[in-house]
Amino acid sequence: MNRKIKESQRIIKEEKEKIKEEKKKIREKRFNKIIGKNKKEELYTTKEMIKMVLISLCIGIFISFVAMTIIFKGKNFIKLSFELSKFIETYETITKNYYGELDKNKLIDNAIYGMLAGIDDNYTSYTNTQLTEEFNDTVNGTYEGIGCSIKEDDDKIIVVEVFKDSPSEKAGLKSNDIILKVDNQDASAMGVTKLSNYIRTKESNTIELMIRRNDAEKKIIITRDVVELPSVTSKVIEQNDKKIGYIQISLFSAVANKQFKEHITKLEQDNIEGLVIDVRDNNGGYLTTVVDIVSELLPKGAIVYKTSKDNKITEYKDKTQEARTYPIAVLVNSASASASEILAASIKESYKGYVVGTKTFGKGTVQQVKTLSDGSMIKYTIENWLSPDGNWIDGNGVTPTHTEELSKEYLKDPIEKNDNQLQKALLLVSN
Repeated sequence: MNRKIKESQRIIKEEKEKIKEEKKKIREKRFNKIIGKNKKEELYTTKEMIKMVLISLCIGIFISFVAMTIIFKGKNFIKLSFELSKFIETYETITKNYYGELDKNKLIDNAIYGMLAGIDDNYTSYTNTQLTEEFNDTVNGTYEGIGCSIKEDDDKIIVVEVFKDSPSEKAGLKSNDIILKVDNQDASAMGVTKLSNYIRTKESNTIELMIRRNDAEKKIIITRDVVELPSVTSKVIEQNDKKIGYIQISLFSAVANKQFKEHITKLEQDNIEGLVIDVRDNNGGYLTTVVDIVSELLPKGAIVYKTSKDNKITEYKDKTQEARTYPIAVLVNSASASASEILAASIKESYKGYVVGTKTFGKGTVQQVKTLSDGSMIKYTIENWLSPDGNWIDGNGVTPTHTEELSKEYLKDPIEKNDNQLQKALLLVSN
């Protein structure tokens, strides 16, 4: 923004110099008239001089206005300045006269927070630069690191999971390894958050870990790289003498559709006869990702979802040749939201499959994001989405075909056989 302002100031300065030059010429004409020089030259009258100055000023203002319009990408700068005059006046008054120290970036962040909060839409929001980076890492499904998840337990840093094909896996790190030191620093003293930030932001890509495995200490050197976060997992479950595929989607990240295709291909190579898709506690992600996933399942021409904007309904249909015919059930709960609800509704209404669990969250709007010049981000609602049958689920959620509350046994002991929702879904798709 400062660069744009400087550019406009430069243009205005040039126009002032031109006007100054015109005035100089006029003064020379008047001087020549007084001393009798250049008698043959036509002299300007006072009225003509005033007219010339006014024309020059108008041309200068016009050129400056055009320049500002170009610099600000077609926005009406004068209109924006007028609309924001109260904000600018407040900002200047506070920053110049407040007696204490002020963080100007924080002032602007808070102003944007307040502006979007005034819209009274829970899904229209502002995210500062740091949180935007974390958000992008999550929804893009990739980040720069070593590719493992860790937890803190009894003052020990323990490896929970090592991601497939990650730098950690290639270096030989394993689940349940205890991290003792990171580059000769005490890992337990750093804690999970500080340790993770250190690994991700270290200038050098080489990370040296001292770990304990089976009472033996071992040094592991890992080279940091771009890591793909696993958003999809799968397995085959035997039910009623049939092989049933089970796919869990934790987030509809930018790479989840690719991962889904890999997993469903592998499951079908194992000759599955039904599929359960688990999106419990999945609060959404990219709309394009869930559309790609649903398009792998529905027949060509089937409606994936609809949108409603300005009293106009638009249908979005499956355009791919991919389709499945075996029974499919989707597992949902009250934390299944947004893209998860699009998946559940499309399987329920267009695929004529099963939805098992409890009523979903109920988010029936679509958001768009814009990254601002400093790396921060605003997210704003652009339209409503509807199920294939035209139902708007906002505030209501998707109602399961088979409502099943999670059992107390599972809450006490969360193992597969105690998961009554999963067992119900397996029963439906295996019959």
